[in-house]
Amino acid sequence: MNTNISAWAIRTPLPSILLFVVLTIIGLYSFVRLPITYFPTVITPSVRVTIEQAGASPAELEIQVTRLVENAIASLPAIRRLDSMIDQGRSVTTVEFELGLVTPDRAVDDVRDAVSRIRSDLPAMADEPLIERLEEDSTSLVTYAVLNPDMTVTELSWFIDDTVTRALQGLPGVGRIERVGGADREIHVELDVERLQALSLTAGTVNDMLLQTQLERSGGRSEVNGNEEVVTTAAAAETITELAGRRLALDGESSVRLSDIARVRDANAEPRAFAMLDGSEIAGFSVYRSGGAGEVAVATAVAGALEEIRTAYPDLQFRLVDDNVSYTVGNYHAAMSSLFEGAALSVIVVFLFLRDWRATIVAAVALPLSIIPTFFVIGQLGFSLNILSMLAITLVTGILVDDAIVEIENVVRHRNMGKSARRAALDASDEIGLAVIAISATIIAVFAPVGLMSGEVGLYFREFGLTVAIAVFFSLLVSRLIVPVLAAYFMTAGPPKDEENGRLMRSYEYLLKMSLRHPLLTVGTALGLFAIAIVSLASLPTAFLPEEDMGRLTLTVELPPGATLDDTRAATDDIADRLRGFEEVRGVFVRAGASMTGQEDVRHAIVLINLVHKSQRERSLSAIEADLERMLAAFPDLRLRFLNNRGSRDVSFALLGSDGDAVQAAANAVLREMSADGDFVDPSSDNIAMRPELRVIVDTDRAAMLGVSPAMIAETIRVSTIGEVDSRLADFLDGSRKIPIRVIIDPVFRGNLPALQLLTLPAAGGGQVPLSAVAGIRFDETAAVINRMDRLRQIEMGTDMAAGMTSGQGLEKLMTLDSVRNLPDGIHIRTTGDSDSEGDVFESFVPAMGAGILLVLIVLILLFGSVLAPWTILASLPLSIAGVTLGLVLGGHAVSLPVVIGILMLMGIVTKNAIMLVDFAIEREAQGLGRMEAIVEACSSRIRPIVMTTLAMVGGMIPSAIGIGDGGEFRAPMAIAVIGGLLVSTLLSLIVIPSLHLIMSTLGDRLTWIFRRVFQSAGG
Repeated sequence: MNTNISAWAIRTPLPSILLFVVLTIIGLYSFVRLPITYFPTVITPSVRVTIEQAGASPAELEIQVTRLVENAIASLPAIRRLDSMIDQGRSVTTVEFELGLVTPDRAVDDVRDAVSRIRSDLPAMADEPLIERLEEDSTSLVTYAVLNPDMTVTELSWFIDDTVTRALQGLPGVGRIERVGGADREIHVELDVERLQALSLTAGTVNDMLLQTQLERSGGRSEVNGNEEVVTTAAAAETITELAGRRLALDGESSVRLSDIARVRDANAEPRAFAMLDGSEIAGFSVYRSGGAGEVAVATAVAGALEEIRTAYPDLQFRLVDDNVSYTVGNYHAAMSSLFEGAALSVIVVFLFLRDWRATIVAAVALPLSIIPTFFVIGQLGFSLNILSMLAITLVTGILVDDAIVEIENVVRHRNMGKSARRAALDASDEIGLAVIAISATIIAVFAPVGLMSGEVGLYFREFGLTVAIAVFFSLLVSRLIVPVLAAYFMTAGPPKDEENGRLMRSYEYLLKMSLRHPLLTVGTALGLFAIAIVSLASLPTAFLPEEDMGRLTLTVELPPGATLDDTRAATDDIADRLRGFEEVRGVFVRAGASMTGQEDVRHAIVLINLVHKSQRERSLSAIEADLERMLAAFPDLRLRFLNNRGSRDVSFALLGSDGDAVQAAANAVLREMSADGDFVDPSSDNIAMRPELRVIVDTDRAAMLGVSPAMIAETIRVSTIGEVDSRLADFLDGSRKIPIRVIIDPVFRGNLPALQLLTLPAAGGGQVPLSAVAGIRFDETAAVINRMDRLRQIEMGTDMAAGMTSGQGLEKLMTLDSVRNLPDGIHIRTTGDSDSEGDVFESFVPAMGAGILLVLIVLILLFGSVLAPWTILASLPLSIAGVTLGLVLGGHAVSLPVVIGILMLMGIVTKNAIMLVDFAIEREAQGLGRMEAIVEACSSRIRPIVMTTLAMVGGMIPSAIGIGDGGEFRAPMAIAVIGGLLVSTLLSLIVIPSLHLIMSTLGDRLTWIFRRVFQSAGG
């Protein structure tokens, strides 16, 4: 079959040429349309359930809402994680399903059905559950500040909400627009407490009156003069002055003007967040992409739309303050540069060995013909041009030229025999056909099971592995259909001069013969080396991902409970001023009002520190971070933490349990032990956050006697201090814009306890009762937020590790702490963030590697028609482990996701040397040579293509191993692991594989003799 395919291509070259012309065209077309992202696009089936109940405390919501929702959802199949966050008046439950087992649409439907079944059990005051699918990325692509000296912050905020959002929301790939900072316009009706008491009014009553009177509503129909007319009731005030002069009806026939009991003014909503850029408050917006969209395409479309807006509004400026796309673009360009440089090095290796420019051109042509069609297939699979798929194509460069090298070298060898170019191409392709197919088939077989892996980490394996397998498949087609044609019709020059064996070759043959005289010693030595390598590899540090220098640091700021927004502003301003004193800091962007986990609280802030590009500074990211940490030690009352690029710490975990107090006590014990160990840097625990509160203690007997319900007391206090919920606010119409009218007591009275006690409460009989008559007020504290995971109370903990320690080492040390090993009954520990993903990496690697090796064995047995020969070939796999370990040790890299993927890649490519040796030795032995002579001749004949292909692959990976450019920290560990394994495996294979083949062949002969005697005896 192999002969027929190549011979057919040589005799009728046009179909093969036209096939690859078509593949190249559609490949180039697909390449320009592929989305560019940093990591593979992960569309996780996640659903969020939000239920709001105005005025409800977190503890109350946990019992009455959250637990009911969690129990209803927990019965659904394929749930990976169930999280809840409960703060004042809001419960948010997020359920994440297993990737690949449940579709996003099915996930939303299942959750909606589950929640609808318990809707009647929820409190009557709770709003309708909001159920939404989480489609967009959790990290914004770009954040812009909107600047105009002639517009106030409020006007800029409305411009963002109205004009900018409408212009961007319809762009392809834009998932969500979120305003950053700014202010919302409101009409404030600030009530005088004393006047309310005198008139027996409450804030709720005034709000209801405005809701009933401030309206313009269509209703009814009439016919006038034969024409049908719509009847509209108009009662809305058109100006603030008119609204202030509006009369409100009191009991009987009396009334009062709104301005007599309140101050009415055009104001801003009470700020609960802010954004600062280099010391100036800004209003801006963040853009999030929808699942599957390309980062670069979305960012480019947004920039184009903003340029159109700026053209329409010349005084407006858009300033990019946070950018997650530039690094993606830099990684893409760096990967493309590594691809071209690696391809050039591979081609140079071919020329240096063959010294034939025609043969070199043939090898060079094989590269694009293998790579370009790959883009078409990965586009059909929904892949993107990301750090993994581009790394796969970059590292596979040397492999792609490998098949062509084997074919070309064999053609050159046959030309040296005096054959014509056509005859040499026919004979060489026939002779080497099985080896070429076996080499490609083993690589494809290793990565085939990867396509069946599930989960987010499995997606990383799958996108890398299938890209490699697809490219190798096209390389096989090129080597079988195009290279023989080019060899027959292009390599027509005279045969190169046959050179005698040099000193290195003679030394190798001597060493080979010595090892063949003592095959058991040779193989035993290799096994000992393998054992040492396994022990060394197991002792290497581990991590989820290498730490990359993206030119940015993320600092979280947490103030003590009770801190105000002004306190947060003062603290972050001081921090930002000090940060800007560092020469590497290019800008400081502060977002206050929420934590990284989404907890909305004025005492939380996030500081993004933008640095100059790593190519323009001398110090590394870790050195700068360490320097900043020393400076920030001057803020003892603040909790300051640096997070990695994924918003996590080096080691992150959670303690879970049903008893919140017990979980808190266990967390405190773990934290104390970690703080006493110098290997853990700044360990922290997100304890159940407590905030100060004014507790209104109701005298229920007195309230019952006066006809005042506790619910009415709570509602009156809530409406008086923060206003009614947005859905129950009257609206002021300013053109086409609706502005909410918020009724609250004058801020002067809000912080005055005697004034609060004067608030009047409606009684059942129609009268009014002062708050002081039915309740007292005292100072206390309450939980600000409650976090839950898998229906248990959760306390998140984390720590950074001392210099020289990786996250994997930190996690191992954490598990040895006495407080962790002796957790109380009912409390358990669970890794989160990167620590959780790191465990998934190694759990996914073992079955993937096992399945890949098994499939390789099956393929080799089928190709060679032998059970023993494939085992000899598979012996190349353990020989590569020593090289992997040596490379990682010398490079100072931990065993991380890219390294694990690189080891998986090695399992496919290191068998090529053994395949060429064993295949040639079996063929020569079948032609009548003695076993020892056949092995020696196979090694002598195959050493040049083995060294050539190895050096070509190494050359293709050298640019990635150097790690220059954006994303270099991710590419380098994988390339170093593969290069180390490939070089050591090649050196050992040239000595160990021949000895092992000799042992296995002798064993096969004896087994054949034994079975023949057994069958003959049975037949006799």
